[in-house]
Amino acid sequence: MSSFDDLRNARLAKLKRLTDARIIAYPANGVSDRTSLAKASRDFEKLAEKKSITFAGRIYALRGHGGSLFCDVGDGKDRFQVYLKKDELGSDSYSLFEEGVDIGDFCEFSGPLFLTQKKEKSLLAKTWTFLAKSVRPLPEKRHGLRDAEERSRRRYLDLIANEGVRGRFETRSRITTHLRHFLDAEGFLEVETPLLHPVAGGAVARPFTTHHNALDQDLYLRIAPELYLKRLLVGGFEKVYEIGRNFRNEGIDAEHNPEFTMLELYEAYANAEAHRAFLERVFGALVAEFAPSLAIRYQGVELSFGRRFDSLTFEEGLERFALISDYASLSESDIETRARQLGIEREKGDTKAKLADKVFKKVCVPKIIQPTFVLNYPLEILPLTKESETHPGFADMYQLIIAGVEVAKGFSELNDPAEQRRRFEAQEAERAAGSEEANRMDEDFVEALEYGMPPAAGIGIGIDRLVMLLTDTANIRDVILFPTMRPR
Repeated sequence: MSSFDDLRNARLAKLKRLTDARIIAYPANGVSDRTSLAKASRDFEKLAEKKSITFAGRIYALRGHGGSLFCDVGDGKDRFQVYLKKDELGSDSYSLFEEGVDIGDFCEFSGPLFLTQKKEKSLLAKTWTFLAKSVRPLPEKRHGLRDAEERSRRRYLDLIANEGVRGRFETRSRITTHLRHFLDAEGFLEVETPLLHPVAGGAVARPFTTHHNALDQDLYLRIAPELYLKRLLVGGFEKVYEIGRNFRNEGIDAEHNPEFTMLELYEAYANAEAHRAFLERVFGALVAEFAPSLAIRYQGVELSFGRRFDSLTFEEGLERFALISDYASLSESDIETRARQLGIEREKGDTKAKLADKVFKKVCVPKIIQPTFVLNYPLEILPLTKESETHPGFADMYQLIIAGVEVAKGFSELNDPAEQRRRFEAQEAERAAGSEEANRMDEDFVEALEYGMPPAAGIGIGIDRLVMLLTDTANIRDVILFPTMRPR
């Protein structure tokens, strides 16, 4: 039998000791009139005037001193010391605690507050109530839960064992709350659109497929909310946004998880240029919440948000970082040769533009550190975007890259139904040639455009990657509470 089994069996024996003494190990009643541990610490002097207060939490440490015990109680956010004396509790109650309670168990304590001789804020337990048994020992405090994969698989233990993890996810919540407040103040309306789509669209990505039995119909988990949000512009909404989950049947790495969170917003009568300035304001306001100097450190590099963002075109990036000059005049074979030199093999369905985009992602993006807008990507890889009036053959769009990470994307939205149909048809041809990521023809969306959609611009921000930047976290799975994991 393993040492773990020995420990678990010892705890189960203690659980039996409690139940034999008619202690309900998992009582149904909650804790009434409970004082939070933060309040007990913050308002200690005032609460010390009371005869008794009640709080509850998990036992994190136990220290015995003859006929007395000290224990550290935590509620996940704060900790407080409890002092238990045999003379105060009575022999039976004290013995039950001493013999039946383990580190990791949940208990309720009632009694007055006092300061120990070492001036430690404490509660003198007059009564205690058992709330829940931990039959598995918690990770050992000194070493914590070190294995990165286990931390992701068992996030509940990661939150207990590793300081700072809870704070990172609290920061994530603050980030989304701030974004909502900013957009609400700008007149945007938060909406919800379907997660199950009859046609996979709104992005160039491979979808997850499911089946609805009652309708006997295949459906797709949402790869993007774009086409439904644009339908709302057709319906008369001027400014809309959604923060929600997207699903893409793709690989898992430091920047990608198949299930991820996006903010998408759309604004009628705006264009990509106006939204670049808007995005600078969004990031400026957001960073100001966490770094008053408008500069943050990410993986040892200082990133400045107190100035206008840099910009370069897709072609300029290829020339500067991948040594591909005059992209527009090069042949598909030329790009394929250069891609192969850079370790990128052509896949079925790859066109010149797709190969160039792969080169850009692998070679150029990691070298762009300060907040930078990359403009004018090839139009054929952006089937929902207007063509640039100043750069024919390229899209009126941009990506925002920060610290070598694609954080946001935006463009002037295509609202010509005939052109949108032609683009969908070109995507269907790519699919027939072997591309599994190509958009499908969406007749319902084209029909909506035929009723008229105002000129508009949209922005998508990857929330997970944004949180990575603002919490100085290198791997996306460390900012997702329960990331997708490979089977053991």
